Amino acid sequence: MVSEAVIWSIFLLPLASFAFAALVVRPFFNRYSLISGAVTIAALGTALAFSIWTLRSVILGHDLDFEPIEWLVVGGATIEMGLLVDPLTAVMLVVVTGVSLLVQVYSLGYMKGDPSFSRYYAYMSLFTAAMLGLVLASNIIQLYVFWELVGVSSYLLIGFWHERPAAAAAAKKAFIITRIGDVGFLIAILYLFTQADTFAAAGLNAFHIPDIWAAAQPGFAAGALLGGAALTWMALGIFAGAAGKSGQFPLHSWLPDAMEGPTPVSALIHAATMVAAGVFLVARFFPLFQNSADAMTVVALVGAFTAIFAASMGLVMNDIKRVMAYSTISQLGYMMAALGLGLYAAAIFHLVTHAAFKALLFLGAGNVNHATGTFDMRYMGGLRRHMPITYILMLVAGLSLVGIIPLAGFWSKDEILLGAWNGNGLVDTWVSRVTFSALIAGVIVTAFYTIRMIILTFHGEFRGGIDKELEDKAQTAPAGASGHGGVHLAESPWVMVLPMVVLGVAAVAVGYLANPQWTEEIGIPRHWITGFLGDGLQAAMGAVGHAETLDFSRWMAAISTVAALSGIGLAVLVYLRRRDQRADPLER
Repeated sequence: MVSEAVIWSIFLLPLASFAFAALVVRPFFNRYSLISGAVTIAALGTALAFSIWTLRSVILGHDLDFEPIEWLVVGGATIEMGLLVDPLTAVMLVVVTGVSLLVQVYSLGYMKGDPSFSRYYAYMSLFTAAMLGLVLASNIIQLYVFWELVGVSSYLLIGFWHERPAAAAAAKKAFIITRIGDVGFLIAILYLFTQADTFAAAGLNAFHIPDIWAAAQPGFAAGALLGGAALTWMALGIFAGAAGKSGQFPLHSWLPDAMEGPTPVSALIHAATMVAAGVFLVARFFPLFQNSADAMTVVALVGAFTAIFAASMGLVMNDIKRVMAYSTISQLGYMMAALGLGLYAAAIFHLVTHAAFKALLFLGAGNVNHATGTFDMRYMGGLRRHMPITYILMLVAGLSLVGIIPLAGFWSKDEILLGAWNGNGLVDTWVSRVTFSALIAGVIVTAFYTIRMIILTFHGEFRGGIDKELEDKAQTAPAGASGHGGVHLAESPWVMVLPMVVLGVAAVAVGYLANPQWTEEIGIPRHWITGFLGDGLQAAMGAVGHAETLDFSRWMAAISTVAALSGIGLAVLVYLRRRDQRADPLER
């Protein structure tokens, strides 16, 4: 069984690598800044191994209920530092440490030669540590501290090249907009503080997350702990914080501008840390949401609208990273909509698969920028001949994003679509139907903008890269340039390609391995991740329960596949079969 010290180490190792890079390497050994990268990678590699060990212990049913450390007593509430290790925690630990490790390895090549190399690795370590601290927190105050630390870290990383006005402005915008959402989260916490004595009289701690779950269940609601309008408004406050971090409409506008940071930062933000934190927050407090139909309806409808709205924005972007930024907002909308419909396990399953293919897409964009010096797809084209590995890997990731069987994205997105169609009894039928309609339309639009991105980047003839862009703009540096100026059309070095290969394997296999459908004969239970996550939620909700397991539906798979192929076919007709080399036929 994994020990408490090992689990704490998952958080402390990247925190230590942050301190080492910031306080030792940068001021005293900056000439040997590669040390920062090596130490960070070693720390995250160890943290990943410990995370896998923790996941195994949770799967085996080991008792991981550790006594928290009392920090401060405020009235009837106790602020503690503790560990909450359940199936959701275990899955998130592996996702965060795994993706972060691969991004740090990739960064060795991408950030090579940057004068602030050590500062970069210090910030990335702090970012990862903050997310891990958030995931492990057992107390809502503890969680809020790390929640805000994630925001601070993102500010530092988005504005990493702070000498560029666009980067500095993007960092401030991200910080301010996410703070707007955090006001709602803070109000929810303050409400708990006002109820601390009532909680204490019932033998509960108003800040202890499992006690908050218990207080939201019907048995306690009758005792005026958390129920009725108070429960709804508290859930909506939590959702406001989550909406800010996860870029849900109308708090989404910071996320595309966050592309001003280094590309590996974008990969980590979009795949495993900041935006995933919003989905995690709603999932962590799902026992509250499930007992408020009004809150669930708001989450479902906001998520559904965000999914289709952001996908439509991706259609008209020329910057490859902005296309993927809106793609992330859209996919987070799918996850939020799933949570709003009561599809808890399906939402987290999609978070896992999304982490693999979206990190791969962003790292692929970094490779393309490394070769062309630009992120503007109007100045790309023809790169598949020069970068065949990157092309194949991005095509796999793109098709996984679209949801083509048997890639990872198909299994998770299909489960959300099926659950939306069937409904889960937690919201009105019309909410499920409206959500399903928006999500299935989103599949078509997602397929179109994804294939558009692939064709504009890799097919046709090369359109000049940064040299042509500078010529057209007649300026010294284009907005959004990453410092990889100059055109050198070739595959990126192995240190950048190898992490992408690992993510490519995950984008193919992780969906089926996590939620297998036809494997009973070889001893793997069907719907493994659904049952695993559902059991954890069942333990949190007690007698209320949570039923979610859905049998694989061939007709839903057929509908989603036809929708995806329709979008792909339309994109091919518009872009691949054009007679001239105009960068975007829709601009005519």
